[in-house]
Amino acid sequence: MTRILTAFKVVRTLKTGFGFTNVTAHQKWKFSRPGIRLLSVKAQTAHIVLEDGTKMKGYSFGHPSSVAGEVVFNTGLGGYPEAITDPAYKGQILTMANPIIGNGGAPDTTALDELGLSKYLESNGIKVSGLLVLDYSKDYNHWLATKSLGQWLQEEKVPAIYGVDTRMLTKIIRDKGTMLGKIEFEGQPVDFVDPNKQNLIAEVSTKDVKVYGKGNPTKVVAVDCGIKNNVIRLLVKRGAEVHLVPWNHDFTKMEYDGILIAGGPGNPALAEPLIQNVRKILESDRKEPLFGISTGNLITGLAAGAKTYKMSMANRGQNQPVLNITNKQAFITAQNHGYALDNTLPAGWKPLFVNVNDQTNEGIMHESKPFFAVQFHPEVTPGPIDTEYLFDSFFSLIKKGKATTITSVLPKPALVASRVEVSKVLILGSGGLSIGQAGEFDYSGSQAVKAMKEENVKTVLMNPNIASVQTNEVGLKQADTVYFLPITPQFVTEVIKAEQPDGLILGMGARQL
Repeated sequence: MTRILTAFKVVRTLKTGFGFTNVTAHQKWKFSRPGIRLLSVKAQTAHIVLEDGTKMKGYSFGHPSSVAGEVVFNTGLGGYPEAITDPAYKGQILTMANPIIGNGGAPDTTALDELGLSKYLESNGIKVSGLLVLDYSKDYNHWLATKSLGQWLQEEKVPAIYGVDTRMLTKIIRDKGTMLGKIEFEGQPVDFVDPNKQNLIAEVSTKDVKVYGKGNPTKVVAVDCGIKNNVIRLLVKRGAEVHLVPWNHDFTKMEYDGILIAGGPGNPALAEPLIQNVRKILESDRKEPLFGISTGNLITGLAAGAKTYKMSMANRGQNQPVLNITNKQAFITAQNHGYALDNTLPAGWKPLFVNVNDQTNEGIMHESKPFFAVQFHPEVTPGPIDTEYLFDSFFSLIKKGKATTITSVLPKPALVASRVEVSKVLILGSGGLSIGQAGEFDYSGSQAVKAMKEENVKTVLMNPNIASVQTNEVGLKQADTVYFLPITPQFVTEVIKAEQPDGLILGMGARQL
C-alpha cells in the first residue's frame, strides 16, 4: 500500500508541474482497498440501501441529504453532464457503470445557445434524484469545465456518493431487476419511495407554451413530456418553428404541419389527458405527420389501443442495437426507458423497430397514415448519431404530403457489396515508429492474416511489426511471405510486381498497446 500511495503522490506532483491540475500535490489520500481511491479523510459517509436488503457504504461528494427513488444504471462511457440533466431520470438514483466519473468536471451551467436553451445540458438543471459512482475524480481537466462535478451537485442539492461497488450494484439490478433504493446519511432516515406511482411527466413538463425558431416555415407542435434540448435544436435546424406545449395542453385544435411527442420519465399510463389528446388525433381525419420519441412511443401506443408494461431490466445506455423490421437495417442507439409496449397493437398498426438484445418493441408505425414513433433517442447527446436521420424522415413526411407512411420516406438500405474472389492479397503491416523501438504486437494486422487464411487466401505481409513476425514463427505459420520493407511507392510497387496479388489491404496499422 505504501508503494501505491507514493506512486500517486509522484504522479500528482508531475501532473501539477505540467499544469494538468490546479490542486496541490500535498492532498492526503485514503484507500478503502487497493486500487480504489477515496478523495479525503473528511468525506462524509453514507449508504445506498436497496429494497432487497442490500447495503453498500460510500462517501459523499454531492449534497449531504438522504433521498429515495428507483435505482437504475447507465452503461455509457461518457456524457455524464447530459445524462444527469436528462428529464427521463426524474425520480431515479442513477448508477454510472463507467468506473471513473468527474474527470471532465462540469460545464458552464448558465451558458445559453442562440435559442435560449442551456448550451451544454439537456434541461435546465440536474434531474436525477441521486448519483452513485465507483471512483469520483475531484480534479478535472476539460476545455468546457468551469467547476467540479461535486460542486455542481452541491449547488443543486443533489446527493451523490462514491466508493460504491457499482459493478456489483449493476449485476444485482441486472439479475433481480430495477428496484427501489435510498441514499441514507446518518441521522437522516428516509422511507422507500416508488416514483412510478407519481405523474413524473407533469413534474418535468413546461408550464407555458414556448416558441423556438420563430418565423421558420414549418410549424411543429412539440408536446413536452420531458423533452431534451437537442430535440428542439434538431427541429429548428431543419426549418421548424417549434411550439413547445405542456403535457396536458389541448393541441387537437391547433394548426400545425407536424406534431412531436417527446420523451420523458415515469409511467406513461399516468399521463391520461395526453393519451386522450393523442387518441383524438389518431382517430380524427387529420393526417399531419406524428413523431413520437421514447415516452412518445409509449403514449402513441397507448392512444392507439396497445398496452405497456414495466421492464424487469430497463434499457439505459448508448449502445443498444435495434433492427428496422421493414428493411432489416440495424442501428446502435441511445436509450433511457423502463417501460415498453407489449404485442397488443391494434389493426392498422405494426412494429417498426425491435431491440436485438431482448426483442422488446423499439418503434411502431401506422400502416396507412404518417404516424410513427421510436423507443430510442435519435437526438442522442450523448450517444451515436445512427438514427438522427429520422428527423429528416419526419420532415420528408411533412413535405411529401399527408397520404403516405414513414416507410415511403425512410432512406434505402445501403447496397451489400458482392464478394470479390481473390487468391492472394498484400497486407501493409504496422512497422515500427523509430529505430530502437520495442516491438509491440500488431493485433489488427495479425487478425487480417488469420481472416485471409480462413478463406484460403495467400497472404503477403509487408512492413511487419517485429513482434508480430516473432509470434508468426511459433506454431502454425500465418503469413505466407514476409517483406521487411518500408511503405513507400517504390517498394510497394516492386512487391506488387514480384508477388502479383489480387488485392491490397490498407490501414492495418493499429497497435494493441
